[in-house]
Amino acid sequence: MSLAGLGLTVEQERVYRHLLRTRPGASSHAGGAGQVDSRVRNVIIELRTLGLVDENLTVVPPEVAVDLLVRRRITQAQKQFEGLAAAWDAVRELTEEQRTGRPAGMVEQLPHGLEVGRRITALLTDHPGEFSSLRTHALHDESPHTGARRGRLLMAGLSSRILFPVHALTDPRQAAYARRRHALGEMHRVTTETVWPLTVVNRSVAFVPADLSEPAAGVLQIRRTGMAQILAEVFDGIWERAHGVDEAPVSPFEQRVLRALTRHDTDESAARALNVSVRKFRTHVADLMDRLGARTRFQAALLAKERNWL
Repeated sequence: MSLAGLGLTVEQERVYRHLLRTRPGASSHAGGAGQVDSRVRNVIIELRTLGLVDENLTVVPPEVAVDLLVRRRITQAQKQFEGLAAAWDAVRELTEEQRTGRPAGMVEQLPHGLEVGRRITALLTDHPGEFSSLRTHALHDESPHTGARRGRLLMAGLSSRILFPVHALTDPRQAAYARRRHALGEMHRVTTETVWPLTVVNRSVAFVPADLSEPAAGVLQIRRTGMAQILAEVFDGIWERAHGVDEAPVSPFEQRVLRALTRHDTDESAARALNVSVRKFRTHVADLMDRLGARTRFQAALLAKERNWL
């Protein structure tokens, strides 16, 4: 059987087979010549690069060689597949041009949220696969029409994940909303990490703010598969580190206590900022220090930061 299917050239295979048959220390090399000519030497260098021959011209065992070649071919095939998968970008671009009647780029700036909503709905209606959204504020007042449409998509097989910061739970309606949506099959989690708005549809199209410091700048729609997949991986990482709505490591008020602890010089000023008594503030601080296993307030602040409680 030829090794060409595993990526070796005719010359590489001939030299490898010869070295495989030659005992270590034998004076002759590929082809029986007493001296290794430059052409054979170049082939040997290529085989060393592939990991099939060491510096002493000793070849690796056949099972190791085949394993190395198969893994190399798999890696090459994966890269080729990724290149073919990128062709779907062209399909999305052409579909968008057909739908809108105007040229569409891989990155397009949308003027407002209504258009973003229409784009997301169109994408999920065509293929209700995966919807991942990172919110920076509480969400509990969607229209009945929007809720019903999302419910139909969930019934059609949509996997929907919503992430929002833990401080959104200061609005009691947020937790109630999340539990209602969870009952319909939509997953909600909270995070203590610093986040920004992000939505990824089917791991192939992403929506991000055009300018974080200027909300009026609109939203960027990114159809480039590689970029969208990277953003999807970012979302996955935050999701894995997040907690269920009823499993938050600290309550919104406790998080405010921790922030006050780091921003104010005295208990009195921190208590005033929280609109609580000094005694109550100190009680919360002592409880948090105990949960963190901290001996000092400074250590408590450091540990809270390490655990993303701040």
